Formats: sequence, structure tokens, C-alpha cells
Amino acid sequence: MSTIAPSPPSRSPAGKRKAQIEGVQLLAAIVAVMWLVEVVNALDSNRLTADGIYARNVDHLWGVLTAPFIHASWQHLIGNTVPFVFMGLIIALRGAARLALVTAIVIVIGGLGTWLVSPSNVSTIGASGVVFGYAAYLLVRGVFDRSVLEMLTGAVVGAVWGGALLTSVVPHAGISWQGHVCGAIGGVIAAYLLSGRKQSPPPTPPTPASISGMRQRGALPR
Repeated sequence: MSTIAPSPPSRSPAGKRKAQIEGVQLLAAIVAVMWLVEVVNALDSNRLTADGIYARNVDHLWGVLTAPFIHASWQHLIGNTVPFVFMGLIIALRGAARLALVTAIVIVIGGLGTWLVSPSNVSTIGASGVVFGYAAYLLVRGVFDRSVLEMLTGAVVGAVWGGALLTSVVPHAGISWQGHVCGAIGGVIAAYLLSGRKQSPPPTPPTPASISGMRQRGALPR
């Protein structure tokens, strides 16, 4: 007697290609929003920089959602855009849904962490927290998924950006290392929550009734 567990449905090449295109389109849309916000900010004498995260300020808690899209200058925006696109593109190749979920988890968890531990009366802005979340997600997702390919991808990300990322968690004036660390924590949590082992429940052992039914359908030898 033998049993065969049903295999999860695999995505066709056309479906995979479509998902990748949608992921890239979503990434482009996110970047476009950042740049559009900076245009508005520059025309408005950088007044939007006040709409970031203010630690432990309940009335300004909504800044958790707006802060990643606001930057202090064009240089700040460009410095964040390059790694954001590099790492975001790797995630986007898994589809728009995966990119949206990783981004949302990192923004919410990283933002709330920044809101809890950052200095008071300081506006924390910029997408660098999301960049750290993307990096942490790519670095550890292979561990949760037990995927050698994903581990190699994480190794490449670490080799290219590891030095810059580690430097950015060292306290510097005008740089929120708290936001970077909290964003990275959000990326690790996203990798855990979205891992294949976490999403796929273990197969249910067959019951006598199901075995009998499979025999009647000819799926199992008698």
C-alpha cells in the first residue's frame, strides 16, 4: 500500500512572467511616488519633512506610513533609491503580491519600532528603513525557506551592500540608526511570515475512510 501526497500547483512560465512584470510595475510605482513627493517637497520648501515619525507621539502615529516616502533632499532620495531598486527588484521577481507584503510588513513593524525607540521631538524620514528591511529579508529568507538559491542571493546582497549597511547602523548625526535596525527587524519578520514552510501546512495523514475511497477510485492498489 502506498500513498501519494498532492503536489502544490506550479505556476506556468507565462503566469510566472506575468507575476514578475506586475512586481516590477509595482516597484516602479513605489519609486515614482517617492520622487513625486520629493518634487512637491522641494516646491514647498521641504515642509513635508515634518511629516515623518515622531517617537512616542500618539497624535502623529500616522507618520509611520508617510515617513518612507519623504526625503530631506534630492541627494537623500537618490542615495536611497539605488539600493531600494536593486533589492526591491529581486523581491519583485516573486510577484507584486510578495513585494507588497514585504514592503507593508517592513513599513509597519520597522516604523512602529522606530516610533518606540527613536529620540523625542525628531522627525525620522526616508526609505532607508525599508532598504534595511529588504536587505534583511533577502539575507535570511533562504534560511527559512531552506533554499540554496535564495541563500546565494542573500550572499550576493551581503557582498554588494553589506559594508554600507553595517556602517549605517553606527550612530551618526542626522542618521536614524534606530530606523535602520528596526527596518531590518521588520525584514526578518517578513521573511519568517512569508516563508514557504510557514505558509504550507504539513500534509494531513490519510484516514481509513480516505484510504478506502482512494481504493474505490483505483488510486491505490488493493
